[in-house]
Amino acid sequence: MTSQTDRMGKTPSSDQIRRAPKVLLHDHLDGGLRPGTIVELARETGYTQLPEHDADKLGIWFREAADSGSLERYLETFSHTVGVMQTRDALVRVAAECAEDLAADGVVYAEVRYAPEQHLEKGLTLEEVVEAVNEGFREGERRAREDGYRIRVGALLTAMRHAARALEIAELANRYRDLGVVGFDIAGAEAGFPPTRHLDAFEYLKRENNHFTIHAGEAFGLPSIWQALQWCGADRLGHGVRIIDDIEVQGDGSVKLGRLASYVRDKRIPLELCPSSNLQTGAAASYAEHPIGLLRRLHFRATVNTDNRLMSGTSMSREFEHLVGAFGYTLDDMQWFSVNAMKSAFIPFDERLAMINDVIKPGYAELKSEWLFQQTASTSGSVGDEG
Repeated sequence: MTSQTDRMGKTPSSDQIRRAPKVLLHDHLDGGLRPGTIVELARETGYTQLPEHDADKLGIWFREAADSGSLERYLETFSHTVGVMQTRDALVRVAAECAEDLAADGVVYAEVRYAPEQHLEKGLTLEEVVEAVNEGFREGERRAREDGYRIRVGALLTAMRHAARALEIAELANRYRDLGVVGFDIAGAEAGFPPTRHLDAFEYLKRENNHFTIHAGEAFGLPSIWQALQWCGADRLGHGVRIIDDIEVQGDGSVKLGRLASYVRDKRIPLELCPSSNLQTGAAASYAEHPIGLLRRLHFRATVNTDNRLMSGTSMSREFEHLVGAFGYTLDDMQWFSVNAMKSAFIPFDERLAMINDVIKPGYAELKSEWLFQQTASTSGSVGDEG
């Protein structure tokens, strides 16, 4: 077993964390805009409701509003991002910049979700929304290649839990399957809006052999996880952090799993954990107390995600920096999370396997060799100085 000293000795640097090939499964398009882009799009589209018109001040406003503890202020943040995402050009730009930003942060594969029904205020059709976002992702991938980065982005189409368009959005996701859309999701307030309200959508997707994830176990707890899995048949759990409520740590340090937690672990159901976002919503008091530490130790199919990069002031690299600081994670741990996520992606098996074997594992092997070389050089230098 690796000692704590050994683990801390292998802690990656911030630069190595950024360069490490990372996989992102839970990221909201309307939660990751650049503040400067919001300001420019507001001016171009005639959106007049921004609380700040200076990009730096606006970025601070988003983070403070998300951290305020007020649900109303948190939801208001999305009204502003969605408010400037109502034209084709705006959607193309936002999607392209999303792909660029993720690639520059070392993300090699991402599934980014958005709700087409929220972008119809200026006359776009659902199909036009999907085609604009897909065009943006492809443009962002192209720009990333020009900058020396590699990324593939798939879209998840989201239906809002409080609305009644889930089947329509599921059918849309199926029509654009293999054309940039890789799956379906439902999002929004969990309490009062159980996933079972949208069973027709999930039954349709299962008949079509399509993939879907469900936001569950973030705010409402174990019942929402059980419903998402047993009534709806979700392939993954969006967040799922509240599975910790079915895990009991005994006084002697041993762990007892309840039947739902055992089922989730045994079935290798992926958990789309978002540490910074979970802190904002009260799922954990600190990174060191976040359930991901225990879930990693118990070998759940845990993955690391950003949720809303703008509102949380985060990136995949920042998420891993927090976890490295809290748990002493090494490049081996980062690789474990990244492979977990790639195994859980909604693209075909052979394509997932190629990403793991041709991109992720070689990328981490190179970083580990670099780390070993640095350690050897450091040790040699120390001996020489003493001599």
